[in-house]
Amino acid sequence: MKQREQLGSRLGFILLSAGCAIGCGNVWKFPWMTGQNGGGGFVLIYILCLLVMGLPVMVMELSVGRAAQASPARMYYKLEKPGQKWHIHGYFALFGNVCLMAFYTVVAGWLLYYFVQFLAGHTASLGFVSMISDPGVNVLYMAIVVFVGFFVLSFNLQGGLERVTKYMMVALLLLMVVLAVRSVTLSGAAEGLTFYLMPDLTKITGSTVVAAMNQAFFTLSLGIGSMAIFGSYIGKEHTLMGESIHIIALDSFVAITAGLILFPACFTYNLEVGSGPSLLFDTMAAVFNNMEGGRWWGAMFFLFMVFAAMSTVFAVFENILACVREMTGWSRPKGSVVCGVVIFLLSLTTALGYSVFSGFVPFAAGSAWLDLWDFLVSYNLLPLGSLCMVLFCCNRWGWGWDNFLSEANSGKGPKFRSWLKPFCQYVLPLLIIFIYLYGMITFPWR
Repeated sequence: MKQREQLGSRLGFILLSAGCAIGCGNVWKFPWMTGQNGGGGFVLIYILCLLVMGLPVMVMELSVGRAAQASPARMYYKLEKPGQKWHIHGYFALFGNVCLMAFYTVVAGWLLYYFVQFLAGHTASLGFVSMISDPGVNVLYMAIVVFVGFFVLSFNLQGGLERVTKYMMVALLLLMVVLAVRSVTLSGAAEGLTFYLMPDLTKITGSTVVAAMNQAFFTLSLGIGSMAIFGSYIGKEHTLMGESIHIIALDSFVAITAGLILFPACFTYNLEVGSGPSLLFDTMAAVFNNMEGGRWWGAMFFLFMVFAAMSTVFAVFENILACVREMTGWSRPKGSVVCGVVIFLLSLTTALGYSVFSGFVPFAAGSAWLDLWDFLVSYNLLPLGSLCMVLFCCNRWGWGWDNFLSEANSGKGPKFRSWLKPFCQYVLPLLIIFIYLYGMITFPWR
């Protein structure tokens, strides 16, 4: 039997898992959702969702992966009892990773395009709408993202993915700190920080809570096995509660710091904080065009954004590749080529969604393929997958609480407490179901 690949170090595991969590969810989606949902109140609910729901689900997903030593497509087969059907979720997890990359690769391409334009000094004519409407730009930069991602993965785990991610994550964190320091010294920083960090409880609604939960699961990539695969690559030297805390701390640091960069700049230059997905592009381009040395600050900002996005692309591509390789027996290079072609073809829907395929309007006017893929992932596969993971780990008709607790607490570090069983068995599933149903009822279908 061929020995399973392993990561070379604990640091590699933490940075790789955090890299999976850290991405467009933190640096693109979190700021504009914060802007649209009232600022500090959304941030408060988001942090609560991370701690109350995100942390236990992450420990469970890592535990299942480490115990099974298999990809999401095969992990349930190793742990479920004879005759059970939990493994069906493994295929939904693979489907979820594919759906995520069908739009994520395009967003990563947008960031790469803006980085190139700032580096070249071609910033005067930059615009979000003109960019997403240009099929050539979208397809070219999406193709670069897909090629680079699967090229790195075609090498062995430690020599390719782990090595590249380590350097990229360290550079990302350093760039963020430099940019945040620059932003909080701007003239309107105080007003921006007040909006961002001081909760206005009157702005918290049911929709705020739904958005915060979906964002928590989205940013941590929970529910589709993205964390389970990295659990399968590590040993039992450290408890998974401790590792999860490290991952969530890094993820939260990046998300909060992204807001520290954006909101002081928005208030300094009187830019709209609730502009939605274009916030990062139109708003920050305007900021840098008005700032002394803005070309270089802008290039640095979008380089950090590219690093953040690519860390998730690498991690989710690895999940897809691991599933496909376990189901087919293919080598890394062959699997990388086939998966790369499939992801490229699916991503064309999003890349051309605002031009060639603009006639497809899945929801409200103005929606496109990106919104459909995001709806499938954020509103359905992540919360329902997380629910499946909780039920599997906490009930005797699944893997079972005792098995989960034993795996989670193997090694040195903080333990997952046994007194949390009633919360995980009853309260946590009900919370996820309630917020999921509320999100379906209030979703803007028309």
